[in-house]
Amino acid sequence: MQITLDLPDDIQLTETDLRTELAIALFQQERITIGTASQIAGLHQIEFQRLIASRGISIHYDIEELEQDLSSLRQEGW
Repeated sequence: MQITLDLPDDIQLTETDLRTELAIALFQQERITIGTASQIAGLHQIEFQRLIASRGISIHYDIEELEQDLSSLRQEGW
């Protein structure tokens, strides 16, 4: 999806800044996963985790997600 925004000239944000802020906001609202948020922000997942940690945002990770991760790892032979 492509979106075009017209912002006032006094707002000094780059496309990267906007993508990062959007990713953080959607992740915080639990609308996307950390993997998707990382992709939107254009960051490695570890870098994105460091960024949200620096802002005091915790990672949403519940038992269901843990079980899904464990199942995926077992299927991959771990």
